[in-house]
Amino acid sequence: MNEEGYVEEVSRQVLSHPRYQHLEPGLVRALVRQELRKGRSPREIVKTVRSKLHQVAASYLERPIDYSAWLERLRTLPRDRQHPQVKAFCLEMMRLHASTRERLPYLEPFYQQVLAPVGQIHSLLDLASGLNPLATPWLPLAPDAQVVAWEIFADMVDFLNHFFTHLGIRGRAEQRDLSMTLPEQPFQVVFLLKTLPCLEQLDKTLSRRLLESIPADYLLVSFPTYSLGGRRKGMRVNYAQRFEQLVADKPWSVWRFDFPTELAFLVRKGGR
Repeated sequence: MNEEGYVEEVSRQVLSHPRYQHLEPGLVRALVRQELRKGRSPREIVKTVRSKLHQVAASYLERPIDYSAWLERLRTLPRDRQHPQVKAFCLEMMRLHASTRERLPYLEPFYQQVLAPVGQIHSLLDLASGLNPLATPWLPLAPDAQVVAWEIFADMVDFLNHFFTHLGIRGRAEQRDLSMTLPEQPFQVVFLLKTLPCLEQLDKTLSRRLLESIPADYLLVSFPTYSLGGRRKGMRVNYAQRFEQLVADKPWSVWRFDFPTELAFLVRKGGR
């Protein structure tokens, strides 16, 4: 078997686990190639790659989401994203993902404060979005706003597209791996919410390349201040120092916002 055939076979083994079966295959193949170059056995590669995928993605979902059941509920809802029933649905579903669940106690003030310098949003790209697009009822979106979400789980992407369609949001979700593909289309606002620490587990250089290359007027970047296990471990200070290093030589305007479980920075790169 040639190397590509070997990579495909081991990748299939990784993806055979229910927790990883919907992940972007290109990411899995890239991680398998990395481990193959270290001379590891197929069994070792499968174990190592699954461990890394758990750290960067699967650990945020305590259990698989029954998207078919949530879609059935979605179809019964009004098509107004400001309707109380829609907001209640969004809040309930965002509890299923650790990243959005942590933000729920201060969801409304979070977006009011961090997006105040932006005003109305006309185009938004949410990178490594998770279930964050369900927060659109709390965002200052213009009536004609374009919303795009990139996520590595195919089943989550499919659900988000149904969500956008049902609520008449001019948006789309795409299965994209940020470690392999960088955005090229300009957006007014780009979200990188609790994303950079995960990406740096795959590629230490990716944070700087992303911040420099993303064509956006504003970047909203945030970091967790507690681990998933609830430990603080000096994360607020460490991530603040790391971010300051990343933007120290840039002619950008930066606003800092501190929340109970999250440290956020709004970066104005330029444009309108």
